[in-house]
Amino acid sequence: MNPYGEEDPRGNLVRPYAMTRGRTEPTREIAIEAVMLTMQRGVEESRYAGRDRHLIATLCNGRAQSLAEIAVHMRVPLGIARVLVADMITEGILTLYEPLDASDTEERINILERVLVGLRSL
Repeated sequence: MNPYGEEDPRGNLVRPYAMTRGRTEPTREIAIEAVMLTMQRGVEESRYAGRDRHLIATLCNGRAQSLAEIAVHMRVPLGIARVLVADMITEGILTLYEPLDASDTEERINILERVLVGLRSL
């Protein structure tokens, strides 16, 4: 089942790399705990961007989602979600909020623990 309440007609027939048109490397690096929000342009244009991108835009509309949460909701490997999200950021559909500076280790651990709790609750 997907967030639309219907079975995905593709089932397990579509390989994850087909979702990214065979690409395995994102156009930019995105940390697993980085969060995204759908921009106004994304709300308007996502329905024409394809099913997977529309799903991501819907997930991030009004509620910040981490890269890890997006991958879990879509039931795809993290690398596939990273490629799709990176493309959507480049296209102006999503906005990216980078994690804190790596020197603030305590805060990064706190964020990762919150992401883990959120993933476990799914």
